[in-house]
Amino acid sequence: MGIETKQKSGGARVRVQQVGRLLSGMVMPNIGAFIAWGLITALFIPTGWIPNEKLATLVGPMINYLLPLLIGYTGGQMIHGKRGAVIGAIMTLGVVVGSDIPMFLGAMIVGPLAAWVLKQFDKLVEGKIKSGFEMLVNNFSLGIIGAILAIGAYTGIGPVIQAISKTLSAGVDVLINMHLLPLVNIIIEPAKVLFLNNAINHGILSPIAAEESARLGKSLIFMLESNPGPGLGILLAYWLVGRGSAKQSAPGAVVIHFLGGIHEIYFPYILMKPILILAAIGGGVTGTFTFQLLNAGLVGSPSPGSIFAYIAMAPKGGLVPVLAGVVTATVVSFLLASLLLKTGKQNEEELDLEQAEEKMREMKAAGRVPAAAQAALEQEATDRKTNVNKIVFSCDAGMGSSAMGASILRKKMQQAGIHVTVVNSAVSEIPADADIVITQKQLTERAKANKPDAEHISIDNFLKSPKYDELVERLKGE
Repeated sequence: MGIETKQKSGGARVRVQQVGRLLSGMVMPNIGAFIAWGLITALFIPTGWIPNEKLATLVGPMINYLLPLLIGYTGGQMIHGKRGAVIGAIMTLGVVVGSDIPMFLGAMIVGPLAAWVLKQFDKLVEGKIKSGFEMLVNNFSLGIIGAILAIGAYTGIGPVIQAISKTLSAGVDVLINMHLLPLVNIIIEPAKVLFLNNAINHGILSPIAAEESARLGKSLIFMLESNPGPGLGILLAYWLVGRGSAKQSAPGAVVIHFLGGIHEIYFPYILMKPILILAAIGGGVTGTFTFQLLNAGLVGSPSPGSIFAYIAMAPKGGLVPVLAGVVTATVVSFLLASLLLKTGKQNEEELDLEQAEEKMREMKAAGRVPAAAQAALEQEATDRKTNVNKIVFSCDAGMGSSAMGASILRKKMQQAGIHVTVVNSAVSEIPADADIVITQKQLTERAKANKPDAEHISIDNFLKSPKYDELVERLKGE
């Protein structure tokens, strides 16, 4: 019964992650465009750092047309390749012209929808087009269906989505006016640790924040998920009062998290001692309260969530309130995490990963491994790939933690003289020729679903995992 419940819970988490991946996947590839818009806004609007009336005219077209079209194009491409991308952009223009607010939500809905409609048509006529007429049918089908969908989006969908967007914005304004916005972090912080951080930030919060920034010149919502303070406090606590490999790896994690903006680095530290989520929540609530108290906000998305991105996106005269929220979040998170680490029961189950695996090896040597554990070890040996040519390190977005993990493993392979390709990717875009896929434990189920014929290795901490060295030794012996 317990196993069945765990499987259902894991399946639900995977489905939520997949939906979140679809939402964030439409925004994340276009973050550079959001940053460009944020920088132009911060610099050239009348209240910017160097006001310029002519250059400020770029701000409106970028947020009203460029960014929604990029989102719709990317969403369509995720569903039906290049044809889906083109028709996604066509239908997105319909909702853009049919409304008078930045249509991010509309683009995230109609981009994939238009691609799905075209995909169904392509399936219907597949194999039925006479030779020589393929290009004619493909071009005119996309054009005709795209025109119909654009008109429908303009006359019907656009106004509806505009009403929904205004309702959501009004709801956010109510939370702000009632000083309840900090409570949102009670939901955000645990969701981040389940690797929903990109979905929350880029799929939900950033579009709302961009609309608010266009109206008010800045938005606090940009900082609800991206504040590096809560994670920094937890890492500092591990560094100063932690133990084992977690204490040793914490200083490097601090640099990567706070300066590099890769927040996934601190998730395993919470998963090793889940009660530390209280420290993250406390830091998040405190930081948001400080932001709201000091009227802080950013002009654009700070992606990745580095302190450098926060500084770059702070409006003129608004840097001190922004930094104040980061500092207070760090202090509260650090104090709570230190208290929990010092007072928590230090039993054998809370040993660091290296100690736990050493204990397992000792038990195996002494013949004391439980039957279930022995069966798991034997199954792992059976699933191992031979003639390994490509190792893929995957994370949710394929940019942050996977790039760092791939870099560390690649260096170890080169030092050992092993000629194996080591790359990184998003968990939903694992290359077809991957022999071994390495993911953090919370993403392994999704990785297996996307690449079932590969060998899958789960890790806790991609900065320092004993499985890297085990894999190197294994490949040296093959």
